[in-house]
Amino acid sequence: MQPQIVLLKEGTDSSQGKPQLVSNINACQSIVDAVRTTLGPRGMDKLIVDARGKATISNDGATIMKLLEIIHPAAKTLVDIAKSQDAEVGDGTTSVVLLAGEFLKQVKPFVEEGVHPRVIIKAIRKALQLCMEKINEMAVQIVEQSKDQQRALLEKCAATAMSSKLIHQQKDFFSRIVVDAVLSLDELLPLNMIGIKKLKAERDNAEIRVDNVKEYQKVVDAEWQILYNKLAKIHESGANVVLSKLPIGDVATQYFADRDIFCAGRVPEEDLKRTMKACGGAVMTTANDIKPNVLGLCEHFEERQVGGERFNLFQGCPNAKTSTLILRGGAEQFLEETERSLHDAIMIVRRTIKHDSVVAGGGAIEMELSKLLRDYSRTIAGKEQLLIAAIAKGLEIIPRQLCDNAGFDATNILNKLRQKHAQGECPILFVHTKPP
Repeated sequence: MQPQIVLLKEGTDSSQGKPQLVSNINACQSIVDAVRTTLGPRGMDKLIVDARGKATISNDGATIMKLLEIIHPAAKTLVDIAKSQDAEVGDGTTSVVLLAGEFLKQVKPFVEEGVHPRVIIKAIRKALQLCMEKINEMAVQIVEQSKDQQRALLEKCAATAMSSKLIHQQKDFFSRIVVDAVLSLDELLPLNMIGIKKLKAERDNAEIRVDNVKEYQKVVDAEWQILYNKLAKIHESGANVVLSKLPIGDVATQYFADRDIFCAGRVPEEDLKRTMKACGGAVMTTANDIKPNVLGLCEHFEERQVGGERFNLFQGCPNAKTSTLILRGGAEQFLEETERSLHDAIMIVRRTIKHDSVVAGGGAIEMELSKLLRDYSRTIAGKEQLLIAAIAKGLEIIPRQLCDNAGFDATNILNKLRQKHAQGECPILFVHTKPP
């Protein structure tokens, strides 16, 4: 009798074939159902509580997908899709998840009927090629417009990115701020040169009580002896502003104050790097080798009080152009969602400037591509005809979900959209977020 050969460790699931494909599609459908109601200006927010009890309120697709802690291998691909979209474009994370899930849903009957995956993949790639050609044909170029027209278009793009967010009622105000921030950057449009600061709730300062005054004096004297040489070298270097990632003690603060030197401790590392790139200089780990070439410069420095916190403003930086947005609000969840919304809008404006073409939103481009694929499918024979027609139907998930989330009759509206596109028009599905 031939001995049994074990290649996988005990308990390993080795499912394969048609049942596993269908199982993977069903798992992806469950993830899509969790985020589909967040799409569009009438989409709903999700309240997610993690294992530590922290509550997050958001309708950002990438944020929701990260917090779901998905463990299914196939469903994890949707998380990767959302992360890639968020890193590359910044917005549209919910849309890509919906499209991916709907394509899987449309090809599921073909998988169950035994159509080979290579045939399905070939049809999807052909549909992708046709869609890319049509998108490039319909794209509107930005470089051909004047500066005023370009700015107006950038503000529209930013407002569109925020139309489904928590701050949609103030999207006109925030879109101007976002465009100003992005246009203030250099040609490379580095994202890390835009800082976002949140004013958190004020808290009482910590107190240290010492019963014996002599003990306190010993602490002060020891601190002074250790810091004195370093402080003297910093003063001799000619620096007027000193920033540190670590806390700055009372002795050092008083030492700098007596010599008209501004100092700030506990500065976040990203702020240090942004200041260094803007003003020049370098981040020093020692005070023994401070030379003029490691010092940064700026035309004007100011410490300004905003709410319960103080902010350091550097203006006239010679090496780079930067900007900082200060958010001030009530609940911490509101500030976090506002920050995520502004990040998406900033990414969209940067993307629009770097890639100088845009297409219509509101489900218009999806319906036009659906019409293109549906017309093309009637000109070919074989299994690809049915597969490309199924992909065409899958593209309609965006306008359909927009209608469902807004409480409209999706079937009636989609029929009207198909009619308009068949007549050569390209209407956009408008969903009002407030009464006219």
